[in-house]
This record gives sequence, C-alpha cells and structure tokens, in this order.
Amino acid sequence: MKTKLIPNEMYARMLSMDVTEIARYLEETQYKEEIDTLSKDFSGSELVEHATFSNLAKTYRKLQEVSIDEPRFLILEYLRRWDVWNIKTILRGKFYGASSEEIMKYLVPAGELDVEFLEGLTRKDSVAEVIQALDGTDYSPALAQYDGVMLSSVENALDKLYYFRMERAVGGTLSVGGGLLLKYVRREIDIRNLITLFRMNRAGIEANIIQENLIPGGKLHDELSRMAGQPFGEFIRGLEGYPFWGAISDIATADLDSISRIEARLKGYLVRYAWAISNYHPLSILPVLGYIVSKETEVGNIRKLVLGKSAGLSNELIEEQMVVA
Repeated sequence: MKTKLIPNEMYARMLSMDVTEIARYLEETQYKEEIDTLSKDFSGSELVEHATFSNLAKTYRKLQEVSIDEPRFLILEYLRRWDVWNIKTILRGKFYGASSEEIMKYLVPAGELDVEFLEGLTRKDSVAEVIQALDGTDYSPALAQYDGVMLSSVENALDKLYYFRMERAVGGTLSVGGGLLLKYVRREIDIRNLITLFRMNRAGIEANIIQENLIPGGKLHDELSRMAGQPFGEFIRGLEGYPFWGAISDIATADLDSISRIEARLKGYLVRYAWAISNYHPLSILPVLGYIVSKETEVGNIRKLVLGKSAGLSNELIEEQMVVA
C-alpha cells in the first residue's frame, strides 16, 4: 500500500497543473474508483475533495478489516480521531445551519462510528439534538461542556478525550510495538501543543487561556506549558535544542509571520518520526502507523493543492502550506 502513495517529487509537477489536470492525474492512481464514481455529481475542486476523503475512509477501513487481535485494536484506537473529526464537523455544520447533505460531504467514516450512524446525526435539527443523540457514549463528558454559545470548548475537550483514551489504550499493551506507539502518541501531543503555542503566543493570548487549550500527556507538556504567554521572540529562542528544532530553525527566526509554514514543517517532522520508529520493530503496528500518517498527509496535500488553485493562490504560497516528509 505504501508503494501507491504519491511520491514527494510529484507534488512539484502537480503545482504546474490546473484542477482539471490534477483530477485526471488522480484518475490514474489509487483514487480512480472514487474519481470515476463521484464525477457524476461533482467537478473541479469539489470532485477532488470528496474523492480523496472517500478514498481515505475506504483505505482505513481496509486496514481494520485485514487486521486481527492487538494490531486491530491499536489501529481502531488510533483511527478514533476520525470519530472526533466527524462529531466536530457535524456540530459545526448544525451550528451554522448546513444541510445534512452538505455535512455528509466532509465526513470521513474511518473510525468506530459508521456511515449510517453519522448520517443519522446529520439529520438532527440542532447542536443540542446531536449532543443528546451521543448521550451515553464515550464522548458525553466532552459534549456536556457545550454552553449553547461557542463550540471551541467542546472541540478542545473532544481532542483531550481522544488522546486520553489513546494513551490509556496503548499504555495497556505489553508488546514492544505498543510501547513505541505510545512514544509516538506522546510526540504527536507535543507537536499539537507546540502548534497551539505558535498560534496563541503569536496572537498575544494570556498564558492561562493557552494552558487550558494544551493537551495533557505529552512528554514535554510541563516545559511547553511554561512557554505559554511568552513574548514571541523569547518563545522561539526557547525552542532551540529540542528534537523538532532542526525542522523549523531556518524559518522560525527568519520569518516570524509564517506560522502556516512552521506548522507544515512540524507535521512533516512528525511523519518522518513515525517512519523512523517503525524501523525499530518492523513486525509490529508501527509500519502501519507510518502508512496511516503518510496517507492522511497525502490527502491533506492534495486538498491544499486544489483549494489553493481554486482560490487563485500562487504556487509559492500553496507549496508553503504543503507537508513534505
């Protein structure tokens, strides 16, 4: 499956294509079935967006279907992030009055919640009804934080709940692969928190508010938490020497406004880290993790390409947003 991923050098060629040409190229890849099926209802960037999400869900379901025992358990726990994605997407859709059909276009049924259940949620009339329909599920404690005004606290609580569950699930395994997966999850939490710090420190948000938005469980949680609210230049200097610094050192100090470029670099670092630890134990869940992360990155890059092209952005600006591992 890894051999079917789009090679990094192909993205440079795709930058010179228009959206129609990108869709034609994808029709020659693993996205062919989705492009052919969805071209009856969509065209242009919409076609590529929906085809890539549909293929992503199909690919992840296949990984679950061909796995057994501990690998299947760990894969499902990791892919529950798409349940969180879908719940947040449905809540946002209902909050802004989107139709069921419009919301369904942006769902990725790759976790535990199946298409039928998700479609039922999209047919609810309000945010409150969606939350009520999820009463009694693992997501109830996070959803209970909805105040009827803002969704941000609920979204943050859902993210924290996901990583809490993931850490607990992976930490309960005794295999070498499970231990290394836990190591990756903690690194992922650190990168998520680091991106939050970049955004919020740059915006001058108060330290206590930033700390409330950080996800517990990362190896560097205490250190990153102390950086909350620091002046941006001081914050940047404090990152020197950390494992991820090499991925962003050339742009972090040169262009303090390019937060999106820094985020893309950090996500690329995380993909490389996933593959690096997979080499420690190749007959474990880790190579599957590397593939999962790479596949999600590929879909993200394709979507950034077509959305950027549709918005008339320059190739240079689009390229800055793409994640290269």
